[in-house]
Amino acid sequence: MGLLFPRCCDTLTVVMESSSTSPAHTHTISVLVENKFGVLSRVAGLFSGRGYNIHSLNVAPCEDPHFSRMTIDVNEHGEKLDQVIKQLSKLVNVVEVIDFRSHPTVYREIVLMRVLFGDKKQDILDWCNIFGAKILDATRESFTIEISGGEFRLKRFLNLMQDYDVQMLMRSGKIAVVKPQN
Repeated sequence: MGLLFPRCCDTLTVVMESSSTSPAHTHTISVLVENKFGVLSRVAGLFSGRGYNIHSLNVAPCEDPHFSRMTIDVNEHGEKLDQVIKQLSKLVNVVEVIDFRSHPTVYREIVLMRVLFGDKKQDILDWCNIFGAKILDATRESFTIEISGGEFRLKRFLNLMQDYDVQMLMRSGKIAVVKPQN
């Protein structure tokens, strides 16, 4: 059961993941690791070596520069997901593993895209305004657009942009943080 605020202009998406067994449903795991050579390779190897599918992977330094936080969105569920978490916890240089299934969590993703606008420049600007997307760069023929948000908001915006000439699309992958309890 979870909360989701699926407005097109949401600034925050809050979800408490369910334990759904739907194969299309992804689950998010946060892994705090030491910033050491080969750690990313070992984590990715754990998934590939066991045939687990990663939907998205985001890695960046965190509040302490000696550590990085990996946010891994996986297509596994149930016992396989529990197995993944146990195996991750046993890896060298892994400090902490958080399974977001049982915690209220804030999720975000960033999308960057380049769109040729032709005679539809104002239409694209209007959609960007409605969804709170930012124009980061513009030429006489194109916009570079940034939009961030939850899954529902991004899907809606990207579906609308299919009507235009999208030249390039880059997604950050999901990032997440557990909400405070107070």
